[in-house]
Amino acid sequence: MSGTCTSKFPRVKFSSDRIAMDCEEHLEIVNFSGEVIGYAPRKHLHGNPSLIHKVVHVLVFNKNGDILLQKRSEKKDVAPGKWDTSVGGHVGIGEDLPSSSKREMYEELGITGYEPEYLYSYIHSNKYETEMVTTFRCLCERGFSFNEDEIDDLRFWSHDEIRNATGQQILSDNFEHEFRTYLGYLEGNFF
Repeated sequence: MSGTCTSKFPRVKFSSDRIAMDCEEHLEIVNFSGEVIGYAPRKHLHGNPSLIHKVVHVLVFNKNGDILLQKRSEKKDVAPGKWDTSVGGHVGIGEDLPSSSKREMYEELGITGYEPEYLYSYIHSNKYETEMVTTFRCLCERGFSFNEDEIDDLRFWSHDEIRNATGQQILSDNFEHEFRTYLGYLEGNFF
């Protein structure tokens, strides 16, 4: 199927509403209020932290409160080989956040039949990108299946294990920010 675009979302050129003929992933550019102000190819957003794009995260917990982390493939362009949020991905053009979270849960871990619960939103920025992150959570302990081209491993981590790994170049900077935000949420010190 070389050259065939299979996405259900239109591929829109940056600063234009014309549909592009390529299959490169395009995303919405948003302002700090989350309002769509344009569109750009993923490659323009990754590498330009002045452009904000939307992502969803889902924290998957077991009954003990441990958080499932995924070890990103060494082939990934962002945080290769690092342990990262249970589920995370870009919000498609025109896609609502709950639908995006369920789509990502299925695509990354094979999880279906769950309604993730909204937790919070925040901005994550580093030298590579700026993301408007919306985080959900769900309880799911087994039945995971993942694409080995995207993910090298999965395992549940206790809060103490995560704290001990923080700052050790084991976790992605995105997940370290997520975990600090989650702890602030639990302690009522969120925004």
